[in-house]
Amino acid sequence: MRLLTLTSLLSLLLLSFCAQKEAPSTTPVTPTPTTPTAPTTPVVTDTTKKLVWSDEFNSGTRPDTTKWAYNIGTGQGGWGNNESEYYTSDSTNARIENGSLVIEARKENKGGKFYTSARMLTQGKSTWTYGRFEIRAKLPKGLGTWPAIWMLGDNINTVGWPTCGEIDIMEEVWKEADVINWSAHSKLLNWTLGTQKTYKTSIPGVTDDYHIYTLDWSKDLLKFYVDGTLYYTVANDGRGTDAYPFVAPQFLLLNLAIGGNMAGNTIDDSIFPVKMLVDYVRVYQ
Repeated sequence: MRLLTLTSLLSLLLLSFCAQKEAPSTTPVTPTPTTPTAPTTPVVTDTTKKLVWSDEFNSGTRPDTTKWAYNIGTGQGGWGNNESEYYTSDSTNARIENGSLVIEARKENKGGKFYTSARMLTQGKSTWTYGRFEIRAKLPKGLGTWPAIWMLGDNINTVGWPTCGEIDIMEEVWKEADVINWSAHSKLLNWTLGTQKTYKTSIPGVTDDYHIYTLDWSKDLLKFYVDGTLYYTVANDGRGTDAYPFVAPQFLLLNLAIGGNMAGNTIDDSIFPVKMLVDYVRVYQ
C-alpha cells in the first residue's frame, strides 16, 4: 500500500465531505393526502323575527277585550304584592286616549282601599314561548308609584309562584326615581329567598318621555334592553326548570301599583291622579 502525501490526503477528505453534503436524501417524501370537499348548497337561516301580536291602542276608548283581561281586587287571593290600591276594570283606571293606553291610579275609596288603579294581562287570551317583546311606555311621577311591565308562566294556577317563573321587563319605584329594575324569578331564584336574578340602573328621563322596554327571550337567555341598549342578561345555567322555567308559555302584564312590597308605604297623595302611558305592545317571533 502506497503512502499518500499530507496534501493528497486532505484533498480526498474535502471531496468526500462535499459529496455527502450535496447528495440527495435517499428517504422518500410521502405527500400529505388532501381529501376533496364536495361542493354543498349553503343553508340560509332566516333569523329575522316577525310581528305575531300587537296592540297599538289606536282605536276606540277602551282596551280590546279580545287581547286584555283584568285582575280585579286587592290581590289577597295570592296574586297581589301588598299594594295600597284596589284594581278595577273601570274606564277611569284603564282607557285609550290619543293613541296610548292610559293606566291611571286615583285617590278614591274602593274595596277597603284608598286608591284605585288597573292591572291588565293577556292571561286566557295570548301566551308566548320565546320571542322579542317591545313596549313603548312613559312612566308616572310621584312617591308611592310602582309601574311594571312583566310576564308570568301560564301554569301559575297549577304550580303557583315562583315555580311558574316571572320575568320583569321593567319595574320602577319613585323612591328611586328613574331607576329601572329587571328581574327573573324561579323556584330556586326568587326575592323571597333573596336569590333572584336582578339588576337595576339609573336611566334619566323615563318619566319625562316615552322609552322602549324590550325583552329578547330564548331557551338560553333573557336579554333586557331600553331604547335598544342592552342592560342585563340572565342565562340558563343548565340546572333545569327549577332555576330557568322560561322554556314554557308566559303571559304579559301591565300595571300601575301604589305602595306595596317594592314601593313601600309612603305615598304622596298630592300626585293623584297619576298615569302610566303605553304607546304600543309588540311581540315578535
